[in-house]
Amino acid sequence: MEYGLDESFPIYSGGLGVLAGDYIKSARDLDLPVVAVGLRWERGYCVQRLDAQGHPVDDFPEYDHEFLADTGVRVRVRVRGAEVPCAVLSTRRFGHVPLFLIEPVRTEDRWITRRLYEAGSDVRVAQEMLLGIGGLRALNWLGFSISTYHFNEGHAVFAGVEMIAERMEAGRSFSEAWTDTRRHIVFTTHTPVRAGNEEHSLRELRRMGACLELSNTEMRALGGDPFNMTVAGLRLSRRANGVSQLHGRTARIMWTHVEDAAPIIAITNGVHRPTWQADPFRDAVAPAERLRAGHARFKEELLGEIRARTQVAFDPNLLLVGFARRSAGYKRSDLILGDPARLSRLLESQPIQFVFSGKAHPDDEAGKAIVARLARAQETYPGRFVYLENYDLALARRMIRGSDVWLHNPVRPLEACGTSGMKAALNGVLNLGIRDGWWDEACEHGVNGWAIDGEGPADDARDLGALYDTLEREVLPAWRDPARWLAMMRASIETAVSRFTSDRMVSEYFERLYGSGPGAGPGDPRT
Repeated sequence: MEYGLDESFPIYSGGLGVLAGDYIKSARDLDLPVVAVGLRWERGYCVQRLDAQGHPVDDFPEYDHEFLADTGVRVRVRVRGAEVPCAVLSTRRFGHVPLFLIEPVRTEDRWITRRLYEAGSDVRVAQEMLLGIGGLRALNWLGFSISTYHFNEGHAVFAGVEMIAERMEAGRSFSEAWTDTRRHIVFTTHTPVRAGNEEHSLRELRRMGACLELSNTEMRALGGDPFNMTVAGLRLSRRANGVSQLHGRTARIMWTHVEDAAPIIAITNGVHRPTWQADPFRDAVAPAERLRAGHARFKEELLGEIRARTQVAFDPNLLLVGFARRSAGYKRSDLILGDPARLSRLLESQPIQFVFSGKAHPDDEAGKAIVARLARAQETYPGRFVYLENYDLALARRMIRGSDVWLHNPVRPLEACGTSGMKAALNGVLNLGIRDGWWDEACEHGVNGWAIDGEGPADDARDLGALYDTLEREVLPAWRDPARWLAMMRASIETAVSRFTSDRMVSEYFERLYGSGPGAGPGDPRT
C-alpha cells in the first residue's frame, strides 16, 4: 500500500511504508529475487503544518513522478460495477528491486488513488481492490512466475480472493482452490491496535465487487462477517509473522480464536543501513575522536535545523532528547507533559533539552490534539522544548543522527516494533524506552540504553514517574561521564548493526517465511 523510499516521493505515511522501502532496498543489495507492488498515489500523504493557533492543518500538494516508467501493461478491475482500467508504472530510482505501481488511467477514476489512507469505506476498499486484484493481474501480464506472494499487512488480501476465483474458474472446488492458494501466500501482521485491523461488511464488499465470484458463505469462511482483513490474511497464508519477538507472542494470543489460521512466528523488523547510518558510525570500534566528532557534527546540523524552523537556539553542550513518530494515542508522544511541575524542575535544574516531531493522520483529531499540545509546550518551556512540524524522511535522518537520546514510551504491547529507535542506535544515539517492540529484546539496561519500566501492562502515572526517575538518576549521570557515554554509544551501534538491519530481516524472511514455498528456487521471484 505504501513505500517510504525518499522524501521527494511521498507515497508513504509512516513506519509501515518506510519499513517496506527498507525491505526492497535490502532485497536489491542482497541480489534477491523480489518484485514489489503498490499504488501510485496522485497526492500521496499530507504535508502537515501548524496554523496561527498551533493546530495541525493538512495539504496534499502534487509531487514529481515523471521518472516513473510506463510498462505498457494495462489491467482492469471492476469497482462498483464499472471497469477501472489501470496503467502499471515502474521504478528502481532509489536503489531497490523493481517497484510496480498501479494507477487508474482515466481522470474520473482517480478518486481511488487521490491520497493515501483517505477516509471513507468505499475509497479504502477500492484502493485495496486495485492493490490486490489489480496487482495480481499486473504481475501475470508482466510475465513473472511468482513462487510466494508476501501480503505485507491486510491491504493485499483481495489478491488471495482473486487467486481462489482463478482456480475455481479452472474447475476446482472452493476448498481445493483455497488449499492451493494458501501454498503460495505468506502474511505479515504489523499491529495489535484494533484500528489497524480493518473490517468491512460482506454486503459492502459485494456492492464494491471485492468478492468477485465467491459466495457470501465462501467469503465468510475466509474473513468472517464483518470481513476482517487480518483474519483473511491469516486464513489465506501458509505461514504468518509478527514483527518483533514480543509482537509475535502478542499476535498469537490476539488471534488464537481464529480457526484455520496460519501459524504466527516472529521476525523482528530491521532498517536499511546505507539509508540511515551516517559514515562516522559505520565502525563501532572506530577511534573515540571519530565517533565524538561525528556525533558533534550531526548534533550541530540538527540544532541548525531547529534554529531555522523555530528561531530557538539550543545549547550544544546540553543533553538533547529526541522523540519523533506518528502521532497516535498509544504512542503517548505527550506523556512527558503529564507532570508540568516536575518537567519545569527538570529543565530548570538539569542540562537537558527536548526536540519533538511527528505527524497525525489527517482524519485523526485525537492525534492532532497531541500535536497541538506538543506545539504549545514550546511556549511553556521556552528555549528548552521545541516541536518541529511536518515530519518526513529528511527530518527523520536529522533527528536520529543528531539527538543524544531517543525517547519512546508507547503503551505496551501496542508498539509492534518501533524501527525509529533502531535507526537512532545505528548512529550511536542511546535509546530510552518502554520495553515494547524491538526494545524489549534489544535493551541492555545501562549498557546500550535504558528501559523506562518493567514488563507489566502500561500505566500512565507509573510510566511517567519511571521516565523522570530514569532520566534524573541514570541518563543524566551517564551524560556527565564522557568515557561511559562513549562506551554506551559503541554498544548501541554494535547492537543495531549485529541484530537489527533490514539485510538480516530480509534474509530471515527468505529462510523462515518463504523457504518452503512450492517450486521455490533461486530464480523465482517473491513479492
